[in-house]
Amino acid sequence: MSTKALIGILLAGTAGIVVFLYIHLTSNPHQPIKIGATPAEACDKTKGDCLPEVSYTDIDGKAYSPQSLKGKVVVANFWATWCGPCKSEIPALSKVYDRYKAKGVVFLGLMMDNPSDSDLLNFRSDFEMSYPIVRAGNDVVVSYGNPQALPTTFVFNRSGKQVYTKVGPLNEAALSSLLDQYVAEK
Repeated sequence: MSTKALIGILLAGTAGIVVFLYIHLTSNPHQPIKIGATPAEACDKTKGDCLPEVSYTDIDGKAYSPQSLKGKVVVANFWATWCGPCKSEIPALSKVYDRYKAKGVVFLGLMMDNPSDSDLLNFRSDFEMSYPIVRAGNDVVVSYGNPQALPTTFVFNRSGKQVYTKVGPLNEAALSSLLDQYVAEK
């Protein structure tokens, strides 16, 4: 293969990646929300920035209704057992959950795959997952705009307003810093 042909292939590949990223990033309706907004600001249903009004039931049978989540800071994390970046963030999420669960913060691990109950129990134990796991049904997935990448995390303030979205793994320090801001609001 000639050098010119190789350079042409590399340029075409690079252009394809740039176009893909541009389309993916600009068409995502869940771009990060400004963190500097007024923390207690309420959501606006016409803007689609409210905590979805769906019910969740975790694998232990505990139900989370829209009413039970009112006044709570909600962290909704989409993940799957096969997802490497998801596995890498689970220890950080568990530590943050353990630290904030008594401060009015609800974590929902919205699982996108469907392992057997025994496989999930082993996974949960192996990764020391302490936060609730919800098998994300179609109603949940659609209500969050069909997240296209895993992990994807949404954070809602006590007023139910979406205040943060992150595609990719979170680290403990960043999530703790974010939650400190919203736990302080009354």
